[in-house]
Amino acid sequence: MVISSSLFRTVSSVYSRLTSGLNYGQDAVLLIMRLYWGVQFFQTGKGKLANFERTVEFFTGLNIPFPTVNAAMAGTAECLGGLLLLLGLCSRIVSLQLMVVMVVAYLTADAEAVSHIFSNPDEFTSASPFLFLLTAIIVAVFGAGRISFDEVLRRYFSAQKHDELNGTASHSADAHTLSTAKNL
Repeated sequence: MVISSSLFRTVSSVYSRLTSGLNYGQDAVLLIMRLYWGVQFFQTGKGKLANFERTVEFFTGLNIPFPTVNAAMAGTAECLGGLLLLLGLCSRIVSLQLMVVMVVAYLTADAEAVSHIFSNPDEFTSASPFLFLLTAIIVAVFGAGRISFDEVLRRYFSAQKHDELNGTASHSADAHTLSTAKNL
């Protein structure tokens, strides 16, 4: 019985240290994903807007209703959404918008891949919108991480709320963090 108790404590300790280390990596992974896919979304959206007539023709060929309006909305959502992802600003809201754009892309430009999602999942996961959609889902669910402007704002407003509750002026490190971010 002593051996199993000792073994359990050892396994528990190793598991705890492992998960703690992996939690530190979570913010780095979210940052890398946001930076890489933020640039990709931005470039894709910029391409749609820069070649607007070609985008409208493409949307028309896919039988997307109101192709001019939808091309403008998709291009703008991807371009601005990509920039906001890069900054980690309003990440969850932006990710929801980007998810909608990517679902529409799947249902229109890659409808065949969607129809084979269970019979041929490789076709679904190799379609162009897949990694864009996956990134948007991950950021929507997990947020931007601690290395983001979302986190700076969260800390600032948390300090403000704390100060209001205590009736004190904010001289916290979080307020200093926000003023430093404004000076960048």
